[in-house]
Amino acid sequence: MNAPMNRSLIAPTSNPVLERALLEKLSRRSERIGSLGELEPLAVRIGLMQNSLKPRFRDPQMVIFAADHGLAVDGIKAPQGMQTQQLVRQLLENRLPLTVFARMQQVAVTVIDAGVAENLSAHEHLLVRKIAHGTRNVRVGPAMSVDQAHAAIRAGMEMGDKLPGNVLLCAGVGVGSRESAALVMSRLADCPVRDLLLSGPNMSAEQFSLLMTIAQGAQSRHREVTDPVEVLAAFGGFEIAMMAGVMLVAASKRHLIMVDGLPALAALMLASRIAPPVTDYC
Repeated sequence: MNAPMNRSLIAPTSNPVLERALLEKLSRRSERIGSLGELEPLAVRIGLMQNSLKPRFRDPQMVIFAADHGLAVDGIKAPQGMQTQQLVRQLLENRLPLTVFARMQQVAVTVIDAGVAENLSAHEHLLVRKIAHGTRNVRVGPAMSVDQAHAAIRAGMEMGDKLPGNVLLCAGVGVGSRESAALVMSRLADCPVRDLLLSGPNMSAEQFSLLMTIAQGAQSRHREVTDPVEVLAAFGGFEIAMMAGVMLVAASKRHLIMVDGLPALAALMLASRIAPPVTDYC
């Protein structure tokens, strides 16, 4: 593992003394104005994350990473039927629920071009950190080189160092992004890929059959790969790699991390293989 990616400075949140103090503080509050119910365990977790009896949120940031995937040449399409550059434009124009809800809650939104196939028009909320114009087809070879995987993780870490605030919300989008994430998670967690691809009763039998054919071909092509970064390189994508990097830095700063969607979960699983305590902050 390259030295810049070794986030051994991520401290576990376990602190029995502080936890007792937080519980006592909540108990005293409950005696005065009532219990917070299910929010109380969350309040304790956030206090432990921030290592404080008075945790506070400031300048929450939603960062959405976009990239194309070589899997798309096999007939994979985005659920909305749009190309990746169209999804990005919808996000930047505040026309998708994710960004609408974020801005309703006064959360700053940035979209990262991690590897969109097309060159995108400039926008004040778009940051271009393109590693390549999409990944390669995983049924033919690795989605990216190991060097590209390392470069994408480092790019995410550099972004994490510059982000304001102490709350990070992560999501990933792109044609083939969900399928790439399913392949990464299946290998890292040693779980059946079909459980990650079947998205509900609205998925047709033909669509699911196609996805399984693609996934099984990719898994067979890279059957020997087990190292976390090599798994990332084998199955993609650039948005997963960058999210993992930004999560590692956020955890090292004791920031709260929120993940949304399968690509972000794959990134978290990758980050946890590099530095296990990162999950304490999610």
